[in-house]
Amino acid sequence: MTHSDADPVLQENSSHKVTEKQIASRPYIQAWLFCICALIFIMVIVGGATRLTGSGLSITEWKPIMGAIPPIGLGDWLEAFEKYKQIPQYKEINVGMSLEEFKAIFWWEWGHRFLGRFIGVAFLVPFLIFLFTKRIEPALKPTLWLLFALGGLQGFVGWYMVASGLVERTDVSQYRLAMHLGLAVIIYGAIFWVALGLGKNQEEITASKSLRWQAWGITGLIFLQIIAGAFVAGLKAGMAYNTWPLMDGRFIPNALFIMQPAWLNLFENVRTVQFDHRMLAYVIAVGVILHLVYCVLTHNPRALKGAGLITILTGAQIFLGIVTLLQFVPLDLALAHQGGALILLSAALWHCKRLSWV
Repeated sequence: MTHSDADPVLQENSSHKVTEKQIASRPYIQAWLFCICALIFIMVIVGGATRLTGSGLSITEWKPIMGAIPPIGLGDWLEAFEKYKQIPQYKEINVGMSLEEFKAIFWWEWGHRFLGRFIGVAFLVPFLIFLFTKRIEPALKPTLWLLFALGGLQGFVGWYMVASGLVERTDVSQYRLAMHLGLAVIIYGAIFWVALGLGKNQEEITASKSLRWQAWGITGLIFLQIIAGAFVAGLKAGMAYNTWPLMDGRFIPNALFIMQPAWLNLFENVRTVQFDHRMLAYVIAVGVILHLVYCVLTHNPRALKGAGLITILTGAQIFLGIVTLLQFVPLDLALAHQGGALILLSAALWHCKRLSWV
């Protein structure tokens, strides 16, 4: 039996060679990556709940391995509680908290960290199996290794964020929170993109460069809006002005740039941070509507499908954001709004991928 009989090789382009086995394995690798995306989606929601319940500083140590085991007996719980009592959040906000109240916030943070560890294992174990059974095509290997490395980096960034609230602050730095969420979204988006590319060959969509740039521009704005949302959450800006469409009685409120230097207002002025989040939503809404109209005028029905989906999801997300604001940011609506942002980003990436398929 020749090598070609045992392990047939297909030439897909001038630089990448894949075997029949690797092509046949694509649906399984795609399903695995989509499962990882689902886990990251849940991770982001749990992270949002951890932030909104003020639970993120309840574990004051970073133990990547041993930290997977929660307190078991009363002695362990009292030890963990005593460590929490040493940080400013307890002394200035939660002084007098009972052990049961501490357990409530502890489990949110422990669950968030445990889910991060679980995602690492859920990525690494199947990856190694696919790798050692030679089911991953050569061009895909560096990408998957990079994604795994980014996951490890995310764990470090998470602790870097928590550390910002253990000494002088009563909460974590909004800058580090935005970094942590931003990296999570990048990892999610990258894995989702790779998974989309492992699907069946798609029918070519005739799309101009202008159409593709529009789609990527919208995707970039959605990502920027997610980061802006992190600053809103980090500063609790959503609870400051709970009216719409006016803010503090005006569409453009006063005192947007009272801090010096002026750029600080974009990240530290509660009023400006919420205002920017609102304005970005309007910009995205206008952008997706114009993109939809462009698809209609250029008679591109398949591109219109993606543009229409993004338009609907954008409208739903803005509506949910307004309701969340008017209801003074209840936990369930806030988490739904955060999840909606990832769903919208996923639709935008899917739209971009469809425009690039040939």
